[in-house]
Parts: sequence; structure tokens; C-alpha cells
Amino acid sequence: MSITETTAAARAFAASDEPRPDANQELLATGLSNIGGGLFGAMAAGGGTTQTAVNRLAGARTQVAQLVTACSALLTMLLVAPLISLMPQVTLAAVVIVYSVGLIKPQELAAILQVRRMEFVWALVAFAGVVLVGTLQGIIVAIMVSMLSLLHQEAWPSIHVLGRKPGTDVFRPRSEEHPEDEFFPGLLLLQPEGRIFFANAQNISERILTLLDKIQPRAVVLDLSRAFDLEYTALKMLIEGEERLRKRGVLLYLAGLNPEMLNIVRKSSLGATLGHERMFFNVATAVRHYLEGGETATR
Repeated sequence: MSITETTAAARAFAASDEPRPDANQELLATGLSNIGGGLFGAMAAGGGTTQTAVNRLAGARTQVAQLVTACSALLTMLLVAPLISLMPQVTLAAVVIVYSVGLIKPQELAAILQVRRMEFVWALVAFAGVVLVGTLQGIIVAIMVSMLSLLHQEAWPSIHVLGRKPGTDVFRPRSEEHPEDEFFPGLLLLQPEGRIFFANAQNISERILTLLDKIQPRAVVLDLSRAFDLEYTALKMLIEGEERLRKRGVLLYLAGLNPEMLNIVRKSSLGATLGHERMFFNVATAVRHYLEGGETATR
């Protein structure tokens, strides 16, 4: 938890002309400092957003600021602590608010909302967590929410129906912005994105079957150029799906496999079933094969 806040503070306050923080170096430095501090009974070390904000406002640029802070803290404990103990907590809270209010940047929230609504939700969750339960706990809450969201995205990857830009070999997802894109009778072009593995293989299979029932194609080209991994459970479902399609009179073509995925398919029974005739370098080649009277087009 400490290294999470340390890394977050380092990234939040790093200026454009400064080296980007390295999370591994931060982890190593924090771990060594805590090992050394533990030998002398020191408090746990770690970076903090509020302390970093104070340093930035004071114009701190080098590690000399840390020495000044340490000396100031020591002098405060020895000389000023009795006076500070008499101050109401409300006064101390006001001090914290004054140097923390600069961390709130509504214009950045507006920019996030304009680009991605989901990340805007993450930002609001992080903001609410920091305000309600504290800085460190708020960051942990935001990380947990973002991880759950990423898991949901992995389980529900995008599957695009592709069309061809007229007069080119450019294939792109169907959209209202390009109603002129070409589609081919009897041929369905699909493009899943991301890793295909046990957590999303069933979901992908069901969504593809729904499209097949709706469009009733004679051939399906599965463009895997944006899928960077094919786990064994997903491969097995792909083998079973190809067999079901063949029984329905629909042949499956694969296109755009990266070398690793191509090697996996070739080592499986799917590679023997498809052969070189139904595996293509890209979608354009598969479509050209179909239009020239390929195996499926003659059915």
C-alpha cells in the first residue's frame, strides 16, 4: 500500500523536464529505507501526496529538501510540539486543505470525460475514496475498481464486423460513419480483440453464433490480427466451433495470425482440418480467395 502511494505521488508531481519515475526503483528504495529504519526503530518510510505537494509549493527541486524537512521535523518535535498540541484539530485540517486544494483539477476531469467515460468514473471513485476514507485508502479503492473494470473488459472483448473501404484493401469495423463500406454476400468478416482465453472464450463463441444465426453466411473469416494470444481452452472451443460450422455448411477461414498463434494452430487438429487453404496472411487475401470462387463460394 505504501509503495502504491509513493509511486502515485511521484508520477503525479513529476515535471515534464524531469525523468519519469521508475516504479521498480521506487520499490527498491522504499524497501531498503524501511529495512535500514527498522534497525533503528524508525517509522515506516514512504512517499505521500500531501507532503510532496508541500515540497512542490515550497519550490523543492533536489533531495536537499528532504534534509531540510527532516531537520524541521526534528526541531518541531523538540521545540514547537507543546505549542502545536494546543492548536485545535480544525486549524490543522485547514492547513491540510490549503496545500491540498491545488491537487484538485476540474479541467483534467473534464478532459477525461471528453475522451473516455469509464476512466472518468475511475477518477470520481478515486476522488471520493480520498475524500471519504483517506489518500492511501482512496488510491487502493481506485485500483480495485479499475482492476475489476479491466477484468470485465477481458471477459467481454470487442468483436467487430468488418467491411472494406471502397477501392482499397483496407478493412475496418462497420460503423455509421462509413455506410459506403463494402460487404460481400455470403461472407462474414469478424475481428476479435485482445487475448482469447478461458475467461472469455465461451462469451466470444456465443456472440459469434448469434451473428451467424442473424446473417446466415456461407463462410466466416476470423481475423485474428488484433488477438495476440490463443490459450488452449480457447483453441479447443475454436476446434469445436469449426466442426459445428462445417455441419451447418459454413466454412471457417482464419487470417492474420501472428507467428506464435500460427504455430499453436498448426500443432493442433484445427491446423490439419483447415490446411493451407483456409489460413491466410490477412483478410484481403481471404476475401480475394472467396471472390475468386474459393472452396466455400462454389457451394
